[in-house]
Amino acid sequence: MTRIGLIDYGMGNLHSVERAFERLGADLETVHDAASLDACEALVLPGVGAFDPAMERLRAAGLEQALHRSCASGRPLLGICLGLQLLFEASEEGRSEGLGLLAGRVKSLPRVPGHPLPHMGWAPLIPATPSPLLPEATPEAWVYFVHSFAAEPADAAATTARVDYAGHPVSAAVWQGSIAACQFHPEKSGPVGAAMLRRWLDWLAAL
Repeated sequence: MTRIGLIDYGMGNLHSVERAFERLGADLETVHDAASLDACEALVLPGVGAFDPAMERLRAAGLEQALHRSCASGRPLLGICLGLQLLFEASEEGRSEGLGLLAGRVKSLPRVPGHPLPHMGWAPLIPATPSPLLPEATPEAWVYFVHSFAAEPADAAATTARVDYAGHPVSAAVWQGSIAACQFHPEKSGPVGAAMLRRWLDWLAAL
């Protein structure tokens, strides 16, 4: 069984993520520091809240450099919600630099009359570049979103799914190298979200 670390920096939806993996037969180890992160074979980076405070907490815990070491070694990483945004170079939400593990920036969703921010609720994914998370011929997937910002990867092929917000398709999930991430919450997306987490676990097992 792959040793999977769940990164706890004080701003994550740890309990619901942990329970979702437990239902799939996978036990996650909570990671608070660089030493425990280095001991894991794969990582999950959750997140709820604002970009700058999240980066401050990661840095204060010594986790930023540990994440860079981990990803440079090819260790798999799954980001969820804010955990996806932190992977990029910067965000319009704040002034802090992001982890920069993926090239690109996080931008505010467009303000469109009649479409409230944050974008909240269930929406169908629009397939983009196939990935182990969302392979070709995946059935239509409705998933749960809560977000006001979305990443714009520098490499458009990194986007494995988009979502339509007020007529604007924005990135909803990415996959590049050993890094996968979802802007939506797979752990709150019922059987469809569970199937995505299962595909990620199966991909890990096959490495």
